Amino acid sequence: MAAPHTPVAGATTLSLDDLDTLKSNLRGSLLTPGSPDYDGARTIWNAMIDRRPAAIARCADADDVASAVRYAAERRQLLAIRGGGHNIAGNAVCDGGLMIDLSRMNTVSVNPQDRTARVGGGATLADVDRETQKFGLVTPLGINSTTGVAGLTLGGGFGWLSRSLGLTIDSLQAAAIVTADGRRVRASATENDDLFWAIRGGGGNFGMVTSFEFRLHEIVPQVLAGLVVHPLDAAPDVLGFYREFIETTPENFVCWFVMRKAPPLPAIPAEYHGKEILALAMCYAGPIAEGERVAKPLRSYGRPVADMVGPVPFATWQTALDPLLVPGMRNYWKSNEFMTLTDGLIDAMVSHARQLPDPQTEIAFAQLGGAVSRVPADATAYGHRNARFVINVHGRWADQANDDECIGWARSLFQATTPFATGDVYVNFLTADEQDRVRAAYGDNYDRLAGIKTKYDPTNLFRMNQNIKPAA
Repeated sequence: MAAPHTPVAGATTLSLDDLDTLKSNLRGSLLTPGSPDYDGARTIWNAMIDRRPAAIARCADADDVASAVRYAAERRQLLAIRGGGHNIAGNAVCDGGLMIDLSRMNTVSVNPQDRTARVGGGATLADVDRETQKFGLVTPLGINSTTGVAGLTLGGGFGWLSRSLGLTIDSLQAAAIVTADGRRVRASATENDDLFWAIRGGGGNFGMVTSFEFRLHEIVPQVLAGLVVHPLDAAPDVLGFYREFIETTPENFVCWFVMRKAPPLPAIPAEYHGKEILALAMCYAGPIAEGERVAKPLRSYGRPVADMVGPVPFATWQTALDPLLVPGMRNYWKSNEFMTLTDGLIDAMVSHARQLPDPQTEIAFAQLGGAVSRVPADATAYGHRNARFVINVHGRWADQANDDECIGWARSLFQATTPFATGDVYVNFLTADEQDRVRAAYGDNYDRLAGIKTKYDPTNLFRMNQNIKPAA
């Protein structure tokens, strides 16, 4: 899986003199294979990725980033960019080239009067939630607090609040970017607007974002959120009800679901630990009493074995799934998007959930629609706004010996769900072997993106990503 990435033809080889030149231009630090922190810096969330950069520039600020980008461009070096290090394809780290690490650029500055936040390119969701919710404010992000804001945003970004507030990019107002020639520019609706359009869903193809400016929204002190757990045998019936139920719910209510083996949570009866389950993960961002009324039919349907739904601060709910998504595991994903939850799709998921190859493997099914779908498809690079559901076939395991079985299971479920899918795909869920699906991630927007890529990165310096090649 973790195939090596080598510099392009004609690239120079990094020498000690070269590295001394780069190091002298950095306020941050420069790590090489002999540095004490090198292995920790090159280790990312997906343990299947084991690559060794020639050097790692731990940047302190945007000037450091510009210096490192110019250095790589002048020497035609392979360049990788690490924000949170969560990307499933492992694009945050390369073999033999230069890795730019933004993890120290994680400052979040909130202006409660203007309801805006300036977020460093190395910040995580936890960094943002911690600062914004001090003021009762939020911007729509993902569902795992250790995820990097940069990668999430550049791919589009969706989570618990997307049905009411839209994608993460729909609250993005501006970004500070270092382009392939080392220039520092600002992108917004009035400055470099073509670049601003492209980074809202086009990934890291066009430059390095050193900071984001987000619009913030009010959120209630506590949301009604949690899990309702059923035995897997009940899934076809429960999901049949779920399918009808969500047609009438308000946009500030969302319910995703997961099929997996039950973790040993105290709220789940011991006899179900390690058994296949269906877990409904719901969140209502509004008055608790109203949320109780909205969620009651779904919570009371059938014979759930556990109900863990209750009032909780939103920042706490954002960390609820963290224990199931810790770093250091091997991960292989496949994803599809859907307009409807058909009986055939339910059957495909349930049959594969009966054959889970590892206790950490799961099938995650997200609900979209609402505010996401009200934005025109050509308004941002993220164009598949009409999808109502997204599946993440989440192969996850510890032992390398199980690679073939776990990857084979994920691919089998992907194939079984494809007949029901739209053909689109969320770019942040693409694995390293799916470059052939990049065009599907952008659809009718792809050619425009290729033109913008040609303008801002004609040599494809930023190619460690789900790559959009320059049009020329």
